[in-house]
Amino acid sequence: MTVWLAIALGFSGFTALWRAMEHPAHVAPGQPAPTVQRRRQLRIAGWVLLTLSLLLCWSARGGAIGTVLWLGTLTASAVLLVFGLLPYRPRAIKPLAWGAPVLALLLWGVLG
Repeated sequence: MTVWLAIALGFSGFTALWRAMEHPAHVAPGQPAPTVQRRRQLRIAGWVLLTLSLLLCWSARGGAIGTVLWLGTLTASAVLLVFGLLPYRPRAIKPLAWGAPVLALLLWGVLG
């Protein structure tokens, strides 16, 4: 269950960093470009989420294996975002970024 939570946190972190980009091509369709203050908040939130994912992997498997696990979960979440959702379902990214960590926490509490 720790892996799913790490993937969910990585996905949400990458989504926040994606939304923080200022280039118009990176703005989700149908959504306004974020302001400078909002981009700064999104960057901070993205890095905090990625750091939480790292700490979760470290606590689950230790320093050496936890780092490798973290890199694997980051790869899985980035592939899901970039190759799975951005080209085909860009409007589904924002609700998934909010819901994935909550769902993973619920599953972790119930099954873990």
